Amino acid sequence: MRLTKNKLDEIRAKARKKKGDWIKVGMSTCGIAAGADEVFRVLKEETSKRNLGLRVEQCGCAGMCYAEPLVEVCVQGMPHVVYGGVDQNTAMEIIEKHILGKKLLNDRIYQVKGF
Repeated sequence: MRLTKNKLDEIRAKARKKKGDWIKVGMSTCGIAAGADEVFRVLKEETSKRNLGLRVEQCGCAGMCYAEPLVEVCVQGMPHVVYGGVDQNTAMEIIEKHILGKKLLNDRIYQVKGF
């Protein structure tokens, strides 16, 4: 069987559905130095307090130290994006606008990984 783009998109969508929605915060040395620990705390507390059912995880270096703190967001029905230069206020905007309002924070997007 040949793997087509449509079939690959279908496999990707099924894999995402299984994994569920999640947020990852870059917690390497450069991320922590830029404030990622506080961003992680805010995201963890707010998703829990609002009972959003999202996994908030730590991850390592993404190779974009200049853009730290980095926050990767993957929620169903939205593009999979990486936000850069995230502070505590932007973390709240990610919850309110991206997660709840289904709108991207265009001025903070560093990478779009697709649907």
